[in-house]
Amino acid sequence: MTGYIELSYFDLLLASVLLLFNAGLSLALGLRLERQMLLAALRMTVQLLLVGLVLQALFATVSLWLTALVALIMALFAGREILSRQERRLKGWWGYGIGSATMLLAGMVVTVLALNGPLRPEPWYDPRYAIPLFGMILGNAMTGISLGLDGLTSLVGRERAAIEAQLTLGATRWRALRPIAQRALRTGFTPMLNSMAAAGVVFLPGMMTGQILSGVAPEQAVKYQILVLFLIAGASGLGVLTAVLASIWRLTDDRPRLRLDRLA
Repeated sequence: MTGYIELSYFDLLLASVLLLFNAGLSLALGLRLERQMLLAALRMTVQLLLVGLVLQALFATVSLWLTALVALIMALFAGREILSRQERRLKGWWGYGIGSATMLLAGMVVTVLALNGPLRPEPWYDPRYAIPLFGMILGNAMTGISLGLDGLTSLVGRERAAIEAQLTLGATRWRALRPIAQRALRTGFTPMLNSMAAAGVVFLPGMMTGQILSGVAPEQAVKYQILVLFLIAGASGLGVLTAVLASIWRLTDDRPRLRLDRLA
C-alpha cells in the first residue's frame, strides 16, 4: 500500500464548516466563545502554514545548527505556554525560565537518544526526523510539566502551615515538601499514563493515524507509535521531575524558609 490522498485548500475550507457550526452554537447559547474559537482557528491555520514553509526549507538544507535553532525556538514558545497555564507562578523570569529550560532539557535528551538509538537516520540530526519527533515530545511533555507546576504552587499555598512547621522542627526543604512534590508529580504524570492506557482501544493516536493515511503499513505505523509513546513518557517524567525540584528549590532558601513571596 503506497501513496496518499492530496488535500486541496477547498477541502480544508469544507472541514472548517464544523468549526463554524461550533461557533454558531456558542452564539445561540450565549457562551461567548465564538470569537475565541475563530481567532484560535485562524491562529492555528496561519501558524501551521508558516511552519510548513519553514520545514520545507529546513528539510532541503539539513543543517545541525538550523535544526537546533528551530528546536530552541519551539522550546521557548512551549515555556510561554507552560507559564500561561499556571494559576500561581514564580515571579520574574523564574517561572518562564524553569518551564523553558526543563522542556528543552527533557526534549533534547530524549530526542537525541532516539535519533542515535532506535531510529538512526543519516545524518542523525536529519530535520525530517528530528523536528517532528521533538515537536511531538515537546507538545505532550508540556502538558505534564504545566500540570505539575500548577499543582505544586497551588498545594504550597494551601499547605503553608504544615510545611513551615516541619521546617521549624529542622526538616530540610526536600523533606518538608516531599508530600507536596509527590502529589504534584502524580498530577504531572497523569496525562501520559492516561494516553498510554487508552491508546489503541479508546482512540488511535495521531501519528499512527497519519502514517496509515499516508500509505504506511499498519504494522510499521504501530511500531512507530509505540516508540513515540515511550519517548513521550520518558520526556514527561524527566521534565516534570526537573521542573518540580527546581521550583521547590526556588520556593525555599538556605535557612531554610518557605518563600511564598516569590510567587506572583
